Amino acid sequence: MKITSIKVYILQAPDTGRPHWVSHFIVPRANEILVKLGTDSGIEGFGIATSYTPIEAAIHCFRTGISEKIIGADPIATEKLFRTLFGLTHSRSAHEKGWGKEAIMRIAAAVDIACWDIVGKTANLPLYKIFGGFRDEIPCYVTCAYYRDGKDLSELRDEIHMLKDQGHRGFKGKVGGVSLTDDIERMSTIREIIGDDCDLMVDVNRGWDLATAIEGAKLLEPLRPRWLEEPVRWADDRRELKLLSQKTSIPLSAGESELTSWGCRSLIDEQSIDILQFDCTMTGGFTEGRKLSALCELNHVQVAPHHDCFIHAHIVAGSPAGCIVESFTDPERDPLQAELYENPPTIKNGLLTLNQEPGLGLSLSERAISKFGTQII
Repeated sequence: MKITSIKVYILQAPDTGRPHWVSHFIVPRANEILVKLGTDSGIEGFGIATSYTPIEAAIHCFRTGISEKIIGADPIATEKLFRTLFGLTHSRSAHEKGWGKEAIMRIAAAVDIACWDIVGKTANLPLYKIFGGFRDEIPCYVTCAYYRDGKDLSELRDEIHMLKDQGHRGFKGKVGGVSLTDDIERMSTIREIIGDDCDLMVDVNRGWDLATAIEGAKLLEPLRPRWLEEPVRWADDRRELKLLSQKTSIPLSAGESELTSWGCRSLIDEQSIDILQFDCTMTGGFTEGRKLSALCELNHVQVAPHHDCFIHAHIVAGSPAGCIVESFTDPERDPLQAELYENPPTIKNGLLTLNQEPGLGLSLSERAISKFGTQII
């Protein structure tokens, strides 16, 4: 089988004028690469890549010939094609064309996921069964409590009540952007509303120095968070995560900010975390995600991938190390989850039930692509 065609879209949502903030940056409502691959057998597949940085670098790669590395490749040979694309990160020709490492990694992720979609359709099996088929229903939490201009505790309360009424059983709140006193009050408000029988996770988005992280973890412990995510700044995060783990009983998580699977591996090797949150749509697609999932299982680390619950559900459902997936049910935060698919998996009472159709098991909404997308090639 050979890849005979490629279509690429950039998916972006319009600016609402009231952005969502985390500790120190604005989170895009949608900033994704959608790749559709066609083959000489007639089987098609698609993949998604997420970017928190300007998408123009990836657009440049497509407009200056990176598709030539993809057309003609065998989509079933996922490892070979990923290695071809990854090899561009240290290629003189790629450098001369201005192809940056991050852009190449995002493109490789989207292409890899599209190839695996084709693999599943060729085998007539959903990917989670190919990945191990450990279960077909997995826990799913909702990310919430973003900072927004003018957002006060009253608006936060309304948000959490709305999400609880939707049936969610896990809630991840954002901290690190205001004082510890204010953040603890915000997280206490969430715990008060959701009660003791729901999970609370806390995400710092690399916003604290080590001293603040130690103090913050101590203040958060009475709220019994399921985990504390990316609690320290990036510069010396491996060592600081290890030091923080010795000072708190809260499990620590990280991984979404890593550019490669080797970066994720080092978090495991250095025993810095209890939960790995790699992102297949940012770091290597399913080809690398499966390796990391197996590595987590062998090292007694749980897998809770970042973002894109309908994509990552296959990784989590396929592995005994699979823990939970992350959802965004507020269309003001992520309109794509609500609109991109004609047949999104069901999320009910904190559980996501995977579709049984082959491959990703997802049908793209052409209306949503028209609404949010711009075709690049």
